[in-house]
Amino acid sequence: MKMNMAKKKRFEGYTFIMPGFLYMILILGYPLIYNFILSFKNTNIKNFKSGASVFVGLENYMQLFKDPTFQLVIRNTFIFTIACLVVQFTIGFLFAMFFSKKFTFAGPIRGLVLIGYMMPMSVTALLGKNMFGVTEGVINNLLMKLGVIHTPVEWLVSTSTALIAVIAVNCWVGIPFNMLLLTSGLTGISDDIYESASMDGANKLQRFLHITLPLMKPAILSVLMLGFIYTFKAFDLMFVMTAGGPLNSTDVLGTYSYTQSFTQYEFSKGAASAMILFGCLFIIGLFYLRLTAKEDD
Repeated sequence: MKMNMAKKKRFEGYTFIMPGFLYMILILGYPLIYNFILSFKNTNIKNFKSGASVFVGLENYMQLFKDPTFQLVIRNTFIFTIACLVVQFTIGFLFAMFFSKKFTFAGPIRGLVLIGYMMPMSVTALLGKNMFGVTEGVINNLLMKLGVIHTPVEWLVSTSTALIAVIAVNCWVGIPFNMLLLTSGLTGISDDIYESASMDGANKLQRFLHITLPLMKPAILSVLMLGFIYTFKAFDLMFVMTAGGPLNSTDVLGTYSYTQSFTQYEFSKGAASAMILFGCLFIIGLFYLRLTAKEDD
């Protein structure tokens, strides 16, 4: 009787899981497998309809890693990701510490900070494009009024400043996300722990280093890993603000893969660059799961 009940409950569990599993297979699994197979062919606009593409093995991947433009894209991707992570986490942590204190209008101010995170990325990219404009841009006008610069800076059309502008806009979006997750971690720390430490003579810095940071480790780990994944696969921000230009200075793996597939119609090369992006994120995901498993143990 107990075995029949256990089988019935297991069957019911599979029944609830099956729709989601089928959805994942059809919507995510099939395109991923198709893209993986496509990356080992020589499919382009010439042979796409005829189906005359042939298996070329690792040739697409070898050509990519030998391409100086792709090397620049890899460099841009990691610079963009690491710079955004450092800025977002630092400022987000400071905001989380600030808003964890109880003071008047803490809720409304925190709500205003969240506006950047709640806006669609395409709208944020358009705002950033206008803010960093040459003549009518808010950034140039503000810097000129403060006397920092004397002539407008061509932020988005210069290879030396375009990536900086994109990083700044992405940080504006990512800081509220970091603040939210870190605030939830801070609220989970009991005030009794701080009071006990204060009674033992610990100052603010000691309480931060020996209480806050150790107890915030799971939240910090989640913020860094999720932030890396979301930032590393960025596409819409660059596509709207700069379209990867000028001269590929803001091209990242997401925009490069799109350009190869849907602008130059080198479908196999675009699929190969997309698989490299997937591989990097897959490794980071495994690393995150391993770390969280250690934390649980």
